[in-house]
Amino acid sequence: MKAIEIKPDIYWVGAIDWAVRDFHGYVTPNGTTYNNYLILDSEITLVDTVKHDFTEVGIGNIRELIEPSRIKNIVINHIENDHLAALDRVMELAPDATIHITERGKKGMERFFDTSRWNIRVVKTGDELNTGKYTLQFIETPMLHWPDSMMTYVKGAKLLISQDAFGQHLASTARFDDDFVDCSSHTALENSVVDYYANILMPFGALIKSKIAQIEKLGIEIDMIAPDHGVIWRRDPQKVLRMYLDMANGKAALRVAVIYDTMWHSTEQMTLPIMQGIMDEGVGCKVIKLRATPMSVAITEFWMSRGCLVGSPTLNNEVFPSVAEFITHLRGLRPKDRIAGAFGSYGWGGGAVKWLYNEFQSMKLESVEPGIQVQYRPSKEDEKNCYDFGREFARRVKEYHKNYD
Repeated sequence: MKAIEIKPDIYWVGAIDWAVRDFHGYVTPNGTTYNNYLILDSEITLVDTVKHDFTEVGIGNIRELIEPSRIKNIVINHIENDHLAALDRVMELAPDATIHITERGKKGMERFFDTSRWNIRVVKTGDELNTGKYTLQFIETPMLHWPDSMMTYVKGAKLLISQDAFGQHLASTARFDDDFVDCSSHTALENSVVDYYANILMPFGALIKSKIAQIEKLGIEIDMIAPDHGVIWRRDPQKVLRMYLDMANGKAALRVAVIYDTMWHSTEQMTLPIMQGIMDEGVGCKVIKLRATPMSVAITEFWMSRGCLVGSPTLNNEVFPSVAEFITHLRGLRPKDRIAGAFGSYGWGGGAVKWLYNEFQSMKLESVEPGIQVQYRPSKEDEKNCYDFGREFARRVKEYHKNYD
């Protein structure tokens, strides 16, 4: 896709990846984009690069506008491979360019490339780069979501180039949010934002709130947000800021995600009366079988729901492997503001339900104990107990949810 002007003399020169379906373990059914931006000013400046596979696509977009050798500045907001990997090729074409990067970014970049012949300027929050009619202001955002991360604000254009924050894994011919509304569903765009946040940025809610507060304190006026993935926010950039603040503050739907796996269908049979009990208490419910669902989808459903019930058969006195994998993913994301419970089946010795509650405790999630487990296949009495457990869990979820109304 050719270069697109997003502000006067500022161009998107990125690449669309229609085919990617796995992004370091995060399922991307809608593909993604690798956005970077070229500022045509007295000093021509490139902000970020693209994934290595798309190096020549990105350079081709730049060549539509100028010869790459004319680039004077390169800003690297984030050193993850999908934004940094084409840098060596760009530097071959513009060897005299100065790279502007955080201290941690510089140290990380040196692990990827021989930087001894490059001109590098280390920057921190508040530092600026004047390119002519525009001035770029740098804002460090460490651990949002890597230690090296920063954003770049283009004064005069009221443009925030936000690296991975406010992005979405979403391949589209639409470069802007308002274009996307015209060609598809706005709900799909919003869901992509939530999906991205849940699987990548969930641990950083407190940081997100503090950085948005810092941006407000700096008095930055924003009428466009240009992330490194997905569409550019120009119709209502405050919308995605509000979405992020809501998510950082623990916003979720009053519903329960029932996430389980099963060996011989006994645990699976338990989900039906549990689900009915939840619904009869007036709470929505989504049931997800792990081996039939991408892990990132299960994580997103967890994040979107105020309550979560995790079900597992016992295997070797512990949980089923796919359930352990889900818990491992969840633990790393450090969830907050959710209430959890567990259920499962066993043959001659239990263990899975106890294991799950230990994990909830280690994650400091509020839980509804003691959960419920059945031996072998559920009896009619077991099904009644499962139904009652579902209703009681839903009642507890409603009480817990009141804190967030």
